[in-house]
Amino acid sequence: MISYSVKDICEILDGEVVQGSRDFIIKDAVLFTVKMGPDKLLFLRQRWKIDWTRIQKSTPCVIVTDTIYNQFSKMKNCTVIKVKDVEKAFWRFTSFYRSQFNIPVVAVTGTSGKTTTKEMIKHILSFDHKVAATISTANSRTHHFTYLLSIDKSTDAAVFETAVGKPGDVLLASRYFKPTIGIITNIGITHLDGCKTPEAYFQAKAEMVEAVGQTGTLILNMDDENIKKIQLAGFHGRVITVGIDSPADYMANSIEYSHQGMKFMLNFQGMEYPFFVPGYGRHQVLNLLAAIAAVHQMGVDLKTAAQRMLTFKNLPSHLEYSKGMGGAIILDDTWNSNPTSLKTAFETLTGVSKGKKRIALIGDIKALGNLSLELHHQTGEMIANTGVDILITVGPMAAELGKQAEASGMRGNVYSFPNIKGVLPLLKQHLDSDSILLIKCSGTDKPIIQLKKLIIKQT
Repeated sequence: MISYSVKDICEILDGEVVQGSRDFIIKDAVLFTVKMGPDKLLFLRQRWKIDWTRIQKSTPCVIVTDTIYNQFSKMKNCTVIKVKDVEKAFWRFTSFYRSQFNIPVVAVTGTSGKTTTKEMIKHILSFDHKVAATISTANSRTHHFTYLLSIDKSTDAAVFETAVGKPGDVLLASRYFKPTIGIITNIGITHLDGCKTPEAYFQAKAEMVEAVGQTGTLILNMDDENIKKIQLAGFHGRVITVGIDSPADYMANSIEYSHQGMKFMLNFQGMEYPFFVPGYGRHQVLNLLAAIAAVHQMGVDLKTAAQRMLTFKNLPSHLEYSKGMGGAIILDDTWNSNPTSLKTAFETLTGVSKGKKRIALIGDIKALGNLSLELHHQTGEMIANTGVDILITVGPMAAELGKQAEASGMRGNVYSFPNIKGVLPLLKQHLDSDSILLIKCSGTDKPIIQLKKLIIKQT
């Protein structure tokens, strides 16, 4: 964050100092007392259960408030700025801070592929730019303010994930970041606990159109059927498309599964460029196409982007490829799970199997709300058509997935377990050098993740 004096903050917020020094220098700003510390500014939006002890231990500090509390007078090294409305003051500061930077800011949303696409963009740009970015997958709304303040005078570009837990989340993120480029990787189904219906989830992702504004740039995956449904009639910004099967500005062809990744030719304006992307699956190619489109719009030459991607490392537990028990190949896709990423995982399993016996270990899919049973059944039907040899499910909803796979004519064997007990002995019977195991579950499914670690360790 750029440092400001209390005097500067008062001018920005139209506030007045009612306690402390106007010359005190603020080095950071926070929204929650749990993140409070010395030399920080706290917007005291919370009106109940205020941790006064934490604030006292954080002095010298600054508080912006619209309510004067008795506790202030007891803190000698606490400067207090009084404003008419602390909520409006916070957004006034946020808007002011963002306005200080005329840099490209990329916002990435999608049911899956957000983190990978963001990391690709960051990797390509970081060779000669200072880039502010989302850390790993920490993309919730509570992180937005911190990420905004990570931009300073030395920052050349920024790339942030804009996740959707409920309608309005993308627009909320855009209020902080004011993105100049927006990417939608795909729109499947998840987070129905917050969005309630697939239609509401779709609209929540489509908020990216409004988020980038009428002068922004949208990058859309035209292989995704839901993205094709987004209404763009009133959008006057720039639309850039990527795809494999559908006509697009940036297209991939001649796609091959190679050692530890995918080879393909990028076609752009009639010219072809060879690319390699670490990590398996056609979805990985689409992730890179979106990243390429973004960095190319920011001035990175396509040949340069291809060269820089050679040193990119795929993210852990994102269809991570390794050896495991009995010499089997393990495809670890345990970072997250939803119907879209499950379909991608099984397509990738087929692509890399090369004649090996295909085994899949699947846990319950979370955050599907009232449609959980229906979507597990749809996923089971999809799996039945993949030709997998052995399907192992863990959990009550995953068992429903297995039942549907059998009912849909799956030729392989299905084994369903209420919990992790009994899964390891079964795997010991089937894992050998002629087999490949896909492990797919949510990152919160600790028993399956612990079993995965054991399987991979026993090489």
